[in-house]
Amino acid sequence: MLKNFNVWPPNNPRALLRLGVGLLLAANAVASYFVFRPFGGSAQDLRRQAAELNSEIRQKQAFLKRTQALASKIELGRGEGDQFMGKYFLPRRSAYSMIVAELNDLAGQAKVTPKESAFAVEPVEGSDILLMMQVSANFETTYQDLVRFVNLLDKSDRLLVVESLNATPQQGGGKLNVMVKLDTFVTGDAGSQ
Repeated sequence: MLKNFNVWPPNNPRALLRLGVGLLLAANAVASYFVFRPFGGSAQDLRRQAAELNSEIRQKQAFLKRTQALASKIELGRGEGDQFMGKYFLPRRSAYSMIVAELNDLAGQAKVTPKESAFAVEPVEGSDILLMMQVSANFETTYQDLVRFVNLLDKSDRLLVVESLNATPQQGGGKLNVMVKLDTFVTGDAGSQ
């Protein structure tokens, strides 16, 4: 009985037409699904995502501008710091001779007689390359010349910080014995004292 029943006759035009219409209906159903539910989302979803991305881009560009401005300020500060250190901080190898020469030059300008001097170097806390040099120097002078000497110390091109100044009068003659403690800063390896 099943021998006479042909479900799929390849020569039957009605069967082919039904198959074609069925395939077209299935293709229309798939196409309508993608029309109502596109891959990237609806047009409204895409506009919302574009607005969010534009907002994020503006935020990141503003952050980049702030970072660039900060980086340029850091570079400027580093350059100015290096310039300051180069001008006012002495190299360790020549610091002693430069300070002695500076004090002798200032003493000569102020008509102050230099006597003995002593130096001590200590590391600066928190720095690997900075050292503080303490200078104790003795002089003999008059009061007016001492005032001129202190004024010259204040106007010196070197960074000389007067920690203390003691003046004691000599017996007779109007001369003073002066002991000055100065601090200055030296660059060098703090571990190689």
